[in-house]
Amino acid sequence: MADAGAGSARRMWCSVPERVQLHLAMLALQFGYAGFHVVSRAALNMGISKIVFIVYRNVIAFLLLAPFAYFLEKKERPAITLNFLVQFFLLALVGITANQGFYLLGLDNTSPTFASAIQNSVPAITFLMAALLRIEKVRLDRKDGIAKVLGTVFCVAGASVITLYKGPTIYSPQPPLHAAGPAWRPSLAALGDAAGKNWTLGCVYLIGHCLSWSGWLVLQAPVLKKYPARLSVTSYTCFFGLLQFLVISAFIERNSSAWLVHTGAEVFSIFYAGVVASGIAFAVQIWCIDRGGPVFVAVYQPVQTLVVAIMASIALGEQFYLGGIIGAVLIIAGLYLVLWGKNEERKLAMEKAAIQSAPEHGNSRPPAHLKAPSLTQPLLPPSTENV
Repeated sequence: MADAGAGSARRMWCSVPERVQLHLAMLALQFGYAGFHVVSRAALNMGISKIVFIVYRNVIAFLLLAPFAYFLEKKERPAITLNFLVQFFLLALVGITANQGFYLLGLDNTSPTFASAIQNSVPAITFLMAALLRIEKVRLDRKDGIAKVLGTVFCVAGASVITLYKGPTIYSPQPPLHAAGPAWRPSLAALGDAAGKNWTLGCVYLIGHCLSWSGWLVLQAPVLKKYPARLSVTSYTCFFGLLQFLVISAFIERNSSAWLVHTGAEVFSIFYAGVVASGIAFAVQIWCIDRGGPVFVAVYQPVQTLVVAIMASIALGEQFYLGGIIGAVLIIAGLYLVLWGKNEERKLAMEKAAIQSAPEHGNSRPPAHLKAPSLTQPLLPPSTENV
């Protein structure tokens, strides 16, 4: 009976046009990531250790990803060498250890909405890094080059506004359960905004998180060219990141009681981070990148910020500040300028290739093999490790 139901659901999903499937998958992905921001903040405010949260998250992610990587990529996985292991270790240091560490430190001092808003600057920061390393070409004599540069400036300006200017409170929701009696109020206060925390320092941590994420995206592109087994690369990276955090925890988290999970809410937050934000999100995003392309995936990032704002307001009673709203608008505008520039650049490249191949192929349609592979797009957020 269960098999018949699963088969029926599969047939219904396959009958849906692929473009609709992509939109539904990306919306689900943004809701999943948005939930991660809120759940992570709630876990920190419940008192769970940051290092313990990260270690358990990566244990779950590795156990989830490793079997799929082993069985699905047996034929396409190159032989492992010391050089590859060193590269995976460095990827883990940047993309797991620094990325996730800075994220939780920043989130603990700010709020889920602003953590998500600053993440919108990752594509533009990645473009800037790639341009400095000459991985990305910048043509200031073309509109696509100007758009990418302006987009980068907008994102940097937005992140600076969020960091340096908090501003007055624009919206302060009432606790949704305030009418339930005094017994509810302590728990709501524990889940509320980061009162008494260092907001500026938190934003600096989040910028460090974005820089780490961007650096990881740039560094992984050449690795994936030599080792084109995505799941295996992610599994190795997750494994080395886990080892690095275990070493760190040996120095900063020696209290054995901190490793105990005391409530069902803490268990839920850890499993949500490992399963949804790392394992499932990676698989869904890889499929969407393959089917819809990098630009299609990246333009959905601002949707996450909107969803986080709504969820955090309802679940955590989070306040909205003027500086955060101004910064978020600048970052989102910059993101779209960068993505528009990338899309225009790709169109021009395809048109040029079509013109050059016309005498040989007898038509102006670009050959299938000229489709831009995602491995050459360092602006992608292909990983999971949202943090």
